[in-house]
Amino acid sequence: MNRLGRKDNETLIEMSLATDGEDSNGPLCETISNTESELPSNSEGLSSTETSLLIPDHQVTGRRYNLFLKRRLRINKRHQSKDSVFFRDGVRRIDFVLSYLDDPNKEEEKKAERRREFEKNLQKAGLELETEDKKESEDGKTYFVKIHAPWEVLITYAEVLNIKAPIKENDIPPTVENPLDCMLGPFRLPEKVMHPEPDYFTAPFSKSRQELYLIDNENTFFSPSRRNRIVYYILTRCPYGTEEGKKKFGIKRLLSNGTYTAAYPLHDCQYWKKANDPNCDNERYTLYMEWARFLRFYKEQPLDLIRKYYGEKIGIYFAWLGFYTEMLFFAAVVGLICFLYGLFTMDENMSSTEICAPAIGGEIIMCPLCDEKCEYWKLNTTCESSKYSHLFDNVATLFFAIFMGIWVTLFLEFWKRRQARLKYEWDLVDFEEEQQQLQLRPEYEAKCTRKKKNPVTQEMEPYLPLTSQAVRFCISGTTVLFWISLIIASMIAVIVYRLAVYAAFASIMENTQTLQPISGLLTPQLATSVTASCLNFVIIMILNFLYEKIAVWITDMEIPRTHLEYENRLTMKMFLFQFVNYYSSCFYVAFFKGKFVGYPGTYTYMFSRWRNEECDPAGCLIELTTQLTIVMAGKQIWGNIQEAIVPWIWNWWGRRKARCNPENLYSRWEQDHDLQSFGALGLFYEYLEMVIQFGFITLFVASFPLAPLLALMNNILEIRVDSWKLTTQFRRPVAAKAHSIGVWQEILNGMAILSVVTNAFIVAFTSDMIPRLVYYYAYFTNEDSPMSGYINNSLSVFQVSDFLEGKRPENNPENFLTCRYRDYRYPPGHEKKYLHTMQFWHILAAKMAFIIIMEHIVFIVKFFVAWMIPDVPAEVKARIKREKFLTQKILHEYELNKLKQKLCECKTSENMEKEVIATEGKVELSQAM
Repeated sequence: MNRLGRKDNETLIEMSLATDGEDSNGPLCETISNTESELPSNSEGLSSTETSLLIPDHQVTGRRYNLFLKRRLRINKRHQSKDSVFFRDGVRRIDFVLSYLDDPNKEEEKKAERRREFEKNLQKAGLELETEDKKESEDGKTYFVKIHAPWEVLITYAEVLNIKAPIKENDIPPTVENPLDCMLGPFRLPEKVMHPEPDYFTAPFSKSRQELYLIDNENTFFSPSRRNRIVYYILTRCPYGTEEGKKKFGIKRLLSNGTYTAAYPLHDCQYWKKANDPNCDNERYTLYMEWARFLRFYKEQPLDLIRKYYGEKIGIYFAWLGFYTEMLFFAAVVGLICFLYGLFTMDENMSSTEICAPAIGGEIIMCPLCDEKCEYWKLNTTCESSKYSHLFDNVATLFFAIFMGIWVTLFLEFWKRRQARLKYEWDLVDFEEEQQQLQLRPEYEAKCTRKKKNPVTQEMEPYLPLTSQAVRFCISGTTVLFWISLIIASMIAVIVYRLAVYAAFASIMENTQTLQPISGLLTPQLATSVTASCLNFVIIMILNFLYEKIAVWITDMEIPRTHLEYENRLTMKMFLFQFVNYYSSCFYVAFFKGKFVGYPGTYTYMFSRWRNEECDPAGCLIELTTQLTIVMAGKQIWGNIQEAIVPWIWNWWGRRKARCNPENLYSRWEQDHDLQSFGALGLFYEYLEMVIQFGFITLFVASFPLAPLLALMNNILEIRVDSWKLTTQFRRPVAAKAHSIGVWQEILNGMAILSVVTNAFIVAFTSDMIPRLVYYYAYFTNEDSPMSGYINNSLSVFQVSDFLEGKRPENNPENFLTCRYRDYRYPPGHEKKYLHTMQFWHILAAKMAFIIIMEHIVFIVKFFVAWMIPDVPAEVKARIKREKFLTQKILHEYELNKLKQKLCECKTSENMEKEVIATEGKVELSQAM
């Protein structure tokens, strides 16, 4: 096995100010002053002629010209382009970069001491460092520390992190091709892009068994993503001294206190063109050309390449998002069919026909919409809104609600199968979350001073006392409850706005002649709903922005033990808050608005002042649709603006000064430094956005069948926006492993169950379907047209003289004696005057029966489907067993051959012979199994 030769006296940290007279690559140019000669050396660059062609001299003036000239001379003496991912020797790869500013202040000496100690300890850990002086940087202030992990460090920590390495090429025949694959050709990517690496049998890396693994080249055996993962593991656990009697360590703390300004692995090349270095894989360029451009929206995602470049955690997110988008296609098609059914049957709807008819709706006088100021109005003024209400409130609504209950189950079950296949293909079968559980967060180790023995590892480790945990949880829980109460208070404020503005809209629209042409389309109810929805959306965005900061703070305060525990706690806090924040207004319109109104003369009031809102005569479903559309569409538009435009603007602003420098003066580490940081919670916010969207298309989908179509169009854009920003606008994230979407799976399961209940209640109580069905089967008056007379039947009669003083309308020019209102109550003159009729109780019983029947049917189908579909495909199970068997066989044969070699060296050893016999027995047992 070839090993890289290294000098015994090679310096691990190459400081940039150590050179005087000659650098590592040759003599200095005589034209450069002693001050300039102290700058770090480089190798391999452009000649002065080639450099001067990049920027004409007349474009650079004054001080910038002098700086440009000096840097051009330095390039002339070197042989390596700065747009490189290697040290100056052109051999050692840059696995990580740290940056810090030369910013003299009171804290600078303390920060410099921390950096010296930290880099000294990195050297002790075996890492090699190379520093770029601030004079080499674009702004003249930033130092860059480049980190390389040599082979010995990589193999040591590969064993610690249980990284799997190839031992033999996979000889299991591929699955039988789908006969429909030929039809999917236009959607496929080239094979080299889809599968950038051969498939191997793998085993956890062991430093003592290096001969077992397929090590062709030590420099490329570990992929860059695995290398940066190993280096980051060291960085997060490297100490840098003791402060205030506590041991301090970890790059995260150094970043938070300003000792370093950034820590990041490098992209392998520029995204818009390939690197000049023939050893570069140009994976970033490939990802941009084949994946991150919107014009490739119809192509499949190169998941294996994403996983190789960014790691399994980001790969599993894009796999889930892609699968979710594929499944949305079927829901969108069915939803569109249901919408078209409502569109084509709009003219056949008897309810809207009667409302629009001059002889029926034109003769029905409705009670005023508010006290005193509002006037009586005719039912046919709501003609247009009643027609549009039929688009979503029809028989297809019931079918679609049931369909979505089954669809969400199919989505979750098929995703489990897809996830199981990815676990096998990405060597995550034996990856357990317990590995993460055993790895303590550096923050936890730093803040917890007490120690106790871990029952698993039997080692002393820090712990947080139970009393401290209880206090922290109480503070955290109180904070979360306070913010949820704040959401409820803001929702009540919006309701008050609805009630106050509703009366104003009703008065204005009745008394303003200029609004008469649109009065049929824009009713007071709809105008109030639209403005309140927009106001509610603005409040939602403001509260989200504020709570995100609070959620991170209180989670940090709890001091979670592991990274997994930290993410899970933050996830539950953020989801609980956003669930209430985004869905509370929809729940109000769906289940409370128009349900506690009372009747003329005895209306119910909020805070004894504002009269509760009434639904439109055609029902509240159209208002729920409006609310859902505005909040859902607004969130998606705002989310895309935040994700794409904002990072682009920041990066443009940060890179503006680099435009006047040639490309090889603008180093690879500086280019990446000017990008945005993806952050440890970058993926968390992506999941949260999609899960909230999932709630919109499942919890309230009965009110808006087009919601899956909107989500589908958004997700097609979302995949390309996320890939574009990750590839072009963000620094390369540190690779991380994950075998599932984590706690989000349980959240999706909970929302799937809740969606069945909410949709059943929407169909029963928000739409007019059940009252219409009860009238159709039990109360019809015309056998030839059973639905005729429904509108008249659904409106009760009120005697105007029964209005209380102060509530009676001020104007009644036509001296109406009675008016109608939406309810089922006995008329004036009846012995049960204004009490609910028997039809009301029949309808209520039918609603409750419908909810029970629908829920049971959907739940039975859901659980049957879940039982029928195994979580892991049979083919994947067989391949996993086959791979485990072959891997065990290879490992046992390796041990046997090694022992035989030892036996040949010392033939008299009786114990060695016994060990060989035992090993042969292992091999035979493995074959038998």
